[in-house]
Amino acid sequence: MLRLPALLVALGLATAAFAEPAAEPPASAAAVANPAPFVLKDTEVRTIRAKALQRDYEIYVSLPASYHSAPRRRFPVLFVTDADYAFPLVRSIAKRVGNRAQGLEEFILVGLSYAVGDSPQFSRRRDYTPTPNGEKTRDESGRPPVFGEAEGYRRFLAEELMPFVAATYRTDTSRSIYAGHSYGGLLGLHILLSEPTMFSHYILGSPSLWFDQKVMFSREKAYADANKELKADVLMAIASYETINKASNDPRYSRNVDMIADLQEFEKALRSRNYPGLSLTSEIIPGEDHLTVFPAIITRGLMWALPARRG
Repeated sequence: MLRLPALLVALGLATAAFAEPAAEPPASAAAVANPAPFVLKDTEVRTIRAKALQRDYEIYVSLPASYHSAPRRRFPVLFVTDADYAFPLVRSIAKRVGNRAQGLEEFILVGLSYAVGDSPQFSRRRDYTPTPNGEKTRDESGRPPVFGEAEGYRRFLAEELMPFVAATYRTDTSRSIYAGHSYGGLLGLHILLSEPTMFSHYILGSPSLWFDQKVMFSREKAYADANKELKADVLMAIASYETINKASNDPRYSRNVDMIADLQEFEKALRSRNYPGLSLTSEIIPGEDHLTVFPAIITRGLMWALPARRG
């Protein structure tokens, strides 16, 4: 027979056993040592060889919800630069516009990522700029930067990447939409003034018109001297802080380049040509700066280029 002290100890242990929940089983060592990466559902990654450039590029593809349930339907395609940042952002925004995407027509999203093996900085400086006269800086890897291969990259898009997308997915090739910001906006202007009908719509955010002593202004004039038509729908947008305000100490203002003034001057030049086929929209977005404005630009761009179908 248990003596009283021993009985009390036994009862206490029994009570504790009922009061405390069972311990969670420890996570497996493999799960701790090798956690799974986060993967965006219903997306694909493809690697495309740029034969003339002798480089490989990844593209990220997101198909619309009804792609497989509507096998006869073809969809417009939105191509967005700087895909490492922009692809998941655009994909997420598109799912919410107009109450869970009801405000948009469904579309195929193609993110244009960087050359395999290159850092984002190195790849975009080389591929998105129209001349070799870039700023004096260094790549994060320590390599001297290379500029001025926008035309080669444009040809890769037109002759290899876009035909691959059209052959692989059910696309409406009459509605190919371009979206880019900063250097991506500069590349968009290069494409617009080189082969305007390569895209039906251009969403150009904060284009770097300052590049190479404003070389795109002379490019625009040269195009106007040689052409009487520029057939495209163009949306240009920029942040309200992308100007110089010497009276303010707010670090969000630009210190050296008035990008708003540049964009307004470029818009004025385009409008002065009176191209019959050009539809041009321009907007300054309040409360944003160069690094924060793209989500607002792409939201406006999606609603502008891909409004929901009615009826």
